[in-house]
Amino acid sequence: MGTLLVAHGTRNNHGVAMIADLAAAMADRLDEQVRVAFVDVLGPTPSEVLTSLEERPTVVVPAFLSSGFHVCHDLPREIAESAHPAVTVTDALGPSPELARAMLGRLLDAGWRRGDAVVMAAAGTRDPQAQGQIRATAAMLSALVGGRVRIAFAAPPKDGSGYPSVPEVVAAARADGARTVAVASYLLAEGLFQQRLRESDGDIVADPLGLHPAVVRLACLRRRHAGFAVTGRVAPAR
Repeated sequence: MGTLLVAHGTRNNHGVAMIADLAAAMADRLDEQVRVAFVDVLGPTPSEVLTSLEERPTVVVPAFLSSGFHVCHDLPREIAESAHPAVTVTDALGPSPELARAMLGRLLDAGWRRGDAVVMAAAGTRDPQAQGQIRATAAMLSALVGGRVRIAFAAPPKDGSGYPSVPEVVAAARADGARTVAVASYLLAEGLFQQRLRESDGDIVADPLGLHPAVVRLACLRRRHAGFAVTGRVAPAR
């Protein structure tokens, strides 16, 4: 059985390399080859990789921090287009306590101290399920830092259905009396959104989750305990 790690995609070379390194770390732990595909920006696409694998049973691990549009629509469409008959799709990486622990680790590395205000910055989504999963992750991080964690989006939906931008939430925290505001990156890799976090006026900005040991451990757990099976052809998203 093969493994396919599917990520969003980015034009940032460091972000692309991080996904390749995550696949390599998984391969080392799982003792099997882990291929990589992207649903946007660059290739290869999941459909292209699955087609090349012909009928070899394959586990697809979505390298996404919540189950939004790309996981619920783009990925099933790609699998359907491949006509691959034996695909198992795991749950997305998030939400998970492992990711909250990884964010705490990145915050500590960046200089966060207990008592500093924390803004958790996610990419942004209109999907209600994904927003609920982000709230669940913020609650996990709140328990770890010992105080309320505010949620912000690096790219808020234009229809206003999500959370405010990171600079807005940072400013609101300061208006409420916070002396030091730390931005916890709920992003997987370097790219445009992480750059927006660094330009958000936060006093402390943590690095993306990247290859934090908790992320590698979680990706391998998803592979070992596939969430649900997809057999035969998957109906395209409507």
